[in-house]
Amino acid sequence: MTSMEMASFPVLTAILMSTIVGLLVIVFIPDGRDKLIKQVSLAFSAIGLLLSLWVYLNYDVQKGGLQFVERYLWVKGLGIYWFNAVDGINAPMLLLTAVVLFTGVLTMWELEVRVKEFFAFMFLLVAGVYGVFMSMDLFWIFVWYDVSLFPMYPLIAIWGGTRKEYGGMKLTLYLLAGSALILPGIIYLWVQGGSGTFDLFELQRIGFTPHVQRVAFVMLYLGFGILAGVWPFHTWSPVGHVAAPTAVSMIHAGVLMKLGAYGILRLGMTLCPEGLSYWSELMALLATVGIVYGAFVGLAQTDLKYVIGYSSVSHMGIVGLGLSTMTVNGINGAVFQMFAHGVMTALLFSSVGYIYDRTHTKMIPDLGGLSRTMPVASAFFIIAAFAGIGVPFMASFWAELLVFISAVKTYPVRGILAVSGLVISALFMLRVVQKTFYGEKNEKWEHIPDVPFFLATPRIILVGTILFFGMFPRIMLDVIQSAVIPFVASLSV
Repeated sequence: MTSMEMASFPVLTAILMSTIVGLLVIVFIPDGRDKLIKQVSLAFSAIGLLLSLWVYLNYDVQKGGLQFVERYLWVKGLGIYWFNAVDGINAPMLLLTAVVLFTGVLTMWELEVRVKEFFAFMFLLVAGVYGVFMSMDLFWIFVWYDVSLFPMYPLIAIWGGTRKEYGGMKLTLYLLAGSALILPGIIYLWVQGGSGTFDLFELQRIGFTPHVQRVAFVMLYLGFGILAGVWPFHTWSPVGHVAAPTAVSMIHAGVLMKLGAYGILRLGMTLCPEGLSYWSELMALLATVGIVYGAFVGLAQTDLKYVIGYSSVSHMGIVGLGLSTMTVNGINGAVFQMFAHGVMTALLFSSVGYIYDRTHTKMIPDLGGLSRTMPVASAFFIIAAFAGIGVPFMASFWAELLVFISAVKTYPVRGILAVSGLVISALFMLRVVQKTFYGEKNEKWEHIPDVPFFLATPRIILVGTILFFGMFPRIMLDVIQSAVIPFVASLSV
């Protein structure tokens, strides 16, 4: 880590406070003022988006290292610091979170049931996500991680759809099981470090014995891996996707699953490089199985949300595979994939949400010929589907290209299997597009209105993001690489 320069203005805390203050304002708005609650939610999510974009654009790629640093001693006896900072790895994640929250608020503009509670829980969840992505202190990372998990149950159980109580409970129990592995892992490292600090970079400097690293890495990898949808601990994810309301599916697939992969990278790989080296073959194997399994199971689904859910398992496998290569290109691709997949799945769920709100079905056989009835709404889904299958000049293409090049070099057999999984995922996405939007027209949907401009706005933003970073990948890759190159160098020391 380079020498830290403290931020003159605590912009990262301001990003975090945009959700916390927004939450408090929403709570104090009288019941029944639904329009005002939505406007306040949109305003505070816009503040977070503008600040996150400012941080991203002002991150000095040439300088690299930690920037916008806020570090203040909080509990001296335990060595806990209020320590926020960004580097090339978490700057894209903060931007992703802000984009998905802002578009999620717009996507739920037609919500009429318990509006106040919905947006309050949603802001609480995203406060936890922001906290994890910006914190560099293990204590706060764990606290914010748990804050991000608890709102998922009420959000799904109250506002969800298919088997919502089951989906909400299964998701919560799985993720709390992961949390129950992460906390002992953190405490184990704190004790073994012997310096009485939770500061991530202080612990990295101390170093740990190979045995400690192997034990701690497994705990952190499995704990965070459950949230990242690592096979075979992924089963909560498609069920949760299907049960959740639209914006929650967007945040769940677009952002929450990235918390898991980010935790593996930021904690497990940073603090336990020898543990990573020891377990990397297993990581690559589980990731490859996840890619192929998610693609094959997705092929058999008839529910649009289940298709996207299993597609997410497959795409998150690409992230895991990239991380397991321990190469610059592999990790660059993995972090880029986290961002690209987050935006792409947010667009998929947002598009399905509009279709479901009008037709009250997500079943592929019940739909058909929608491109003739709802051409604009159909176009949003089709663009997202193309991004999901890695069409060139969309953001996912560059991410997947980097990961697969590194994977074939590092693990030839697994790399080739992973590429074949991508071919299968392309098959099921094209099948969905053909049957849902270009199949035989269902007369039942003849008079359904297409998406109006205001409701199209969140989808337009997400499409623009996918295309922008697909056309100009260096704007993302230069930022990511500024952190990944020194990180990979530290792994080989």
